[in-house]
This record gives sequence, C-alpha cells and structure tokens, in this order.
Amino acid sequence: MNKPKVLFLCTGNSARNQMAEAFLRQYGGERFEAFSAGLEPSVIHPLTVQVMEEAGVDMSGHFAKGLTQYLGKVHFGYLITVCSRAEEKCPTFPGMGTRLHWAFEDPAAFQGTPEEKLARFRQVRDQIENVVKEWLKG
Repeated sequence: MNKPKVLFLCTGNSARNQMAEAFLRQYGGERFEAFSAGLEPSVIHPLTVQVMEEAGVDMSGHFAKGLTQYLGKVHFGYLITVCSRAEEKCPTFPGMGTRLHWAFEDPAAFQGTPEEKLARFRQVRDQIENVVKEWLKG
C-alpha cells in the first residue's frame, strides 16, 4: 500500500516544519509518509530538538533539507507550507498534489530571555501538534 507523501515546507527547515514532520510521523505514520524541506535550509535549531524531546519525540534522525532534494523526484499528495514566506515563494512543480498553508509564528525569530524563547518554542510546538492532530481527524 502506498501511503500519501506529505511535504512540510518552510524557509530554513529548522523549526516549524521539522516539528510538523515529526508529529505527523508520530500520529499519522500508518497513513502518511512525512517529509520536510526548506527553501533556504540551515540547521535544526537546538530549541526545536529540546522541546520535541520534552514531548517524547526523538529528533536524532532529523536534519535540514532543501526543496531541491525532492523536486522532480518525489510525488507529494500534500504540500503544506508552515510560514508565510514559504507560501509566497514556493514554486509550483510537477508531482505536487493538494497545497495547504498552516501559518505558525517563527519561534526562532522571537526576541527575549532564554526562558521566554524556550516558552515560545513550546507554544509553537503545541500549536503544531494540535493542528496535525486535527488535520488527521479529517
């Protein structure tokens, strides 16, 4: 059985779409194959790893990937952008199915104390987890 592939797209592939990919694997892995990529991939933010591990999600196999890794090579049943910049700049490409946009604040851009930054990452993580669960309900 071929499971639909879902690509979560963001700018840096460092936080929001990494979280979405991990949560879809956790909650919907029997129904979907989850991927993530960035238009300008960087590295996974350390607080992304920390807050996901707090939620019981192992991020050790995750790394930042670029969209070009998949263009023309993989058919995605769903392309879900998780930031406004990716939504604006994402090209339309062959092999892309349904396109959705889930807007989440970039926790890495938040300015504040270390404790406030960690709290923002947790807040965005929880939002993403809830949206993924709701989407899986259908």
